[in-house]
Amino acid sequence: MHMADALVSPAVGGVMIAASAGLLWNSARRLRENFEPARVPLMGVMGAFVFAAQMINFSIPGTGSSGHIGGGMLLAAALGSHGAFIALSCVLAIQAFMFADGGILALGCNIFNMGFFPCFVAYPLIFAPIAGGMKSPARIMAASILGCVAALQLGAFGVVLETLCSGVTELPFKTFALLMQPIHLAIGAVEGALTGAVLAFLKSSRPEVFDKTPKTPAKSACAALMITAVAMAGGLSLAASSDPDGLEWSVERAAKGAEISAASPAHSASEKIQNSSALMPDYNLPGSESALGGAAAGIAGTFAALAAACALGFLLRKSDSAS
Repeated sequence: MHMADALVSPAVGGVMIAASAGLLWNSARRLRENFEPARVPLMGVMGAFVFAAQMINFSIPGTGSSGHIGGGMLLAAALGSHGAFIALSCVLAIQAFMFADGGILALGCNIFNMGFFPCFVAYPLIFAPIAGGMKSPARIMAASILGCVAALQLGAFGVVLETLCSGVTELPFKTFALLMQPIHLAIGAVEGALTGAVLAFLKSSRPEVFDKTPKTPAKSACAALMITAVAMAGGLSLAASSDPDGLEWSVERAAKGAEISAASPAHSASEKIQNSSALMPDYNLPGSESALGGAAAGIAGTFAALAAACALGFLLRKSDSAS
C-alpha cells in the first residue's frame, strides 16, 4: 500500500508529512518518558524483520492481485504503539529513499496510512482488549485478524481520501473505494493470520520479546529474529508473487488504463531526490535483474532497517540521559 508521488498533490503531501512528523515527535517524547535502553536492540531487529516480511508478497486467489504484511500490528504487540510507529517509520523511509518504493512526497501519507491506524487505533482499541495479555493462542489469533483487518480497511480508505483531496480525477472516488476496500479486506485477513501465528510462536518460545521493562537485552530472541529476517529477505522473498499489490491493482482498474502523472515543482524535486538516493531501485542491485541481486538488495535493506531503528533508539537513550 505504498503510494507513489503521482497519487498525491503537494498540498496533501505536505500536510501528511507534517502530520506524520508530529506523530513521530510525540512518539519519541512518550518513549523518553519511560525509556528502557535494553529495548533498543529489539526495536531495531523488529524493524528489520518487518522490512524483510514486506518483501514477501502473497497472491490473493482469483483476483490477479497480491499483498504483503504492513507489520504495524506485529510491531505494536512487541514494542508498544510508540516504539512500533517509530520502527515502522524507519522501514518506510528506508524503502522510499533506498529502494524507490513509495514516493518521497507521499512518504507522510504512507507512514500515516500504514503506521497510525494499526499502532494508535487498531492496536489499543481492538488488539489489546481481545488479546487480553496474550494468554492464549486463540485470543492472539482473533485479536490479530480483527486488528489487522480494521487497520487495513482504515489505511485503504485513507489512500482513497488522499487521492480524492489531491484531485486525481483518473480515480473516481466510488469506483476506487469499491476496489480498494474489498481487496484490502482479503489482504488484512491474511496479514492477521500471519501476525497471529508469529505472535503466538514468539509468546510460547521467546516470551522475553514482550517484556516491557527488561533488565538486559533479549539477546537470543534478537539473534533468532535477525537470522529469520535475513533468511526471508535473501531467500523467501525470491518466491514472492509478481502480481501487482492491492493498491496497484486497484489503481489499474479504477483508472482504466489511463496514465496517472504529476508535474509540479514539488513532484520534480521529490523525483530528483529519490533518483539520487535510491541505491537499489526495485529491490535489486544497480544494473542487475538477477535473483542473486534481489537477494543481496533485500539483505542490505534488512540491515539498513536494523541500523536506522537502532540509531533512533540510541538517540532517544542519549537525549533521555542528557535530560
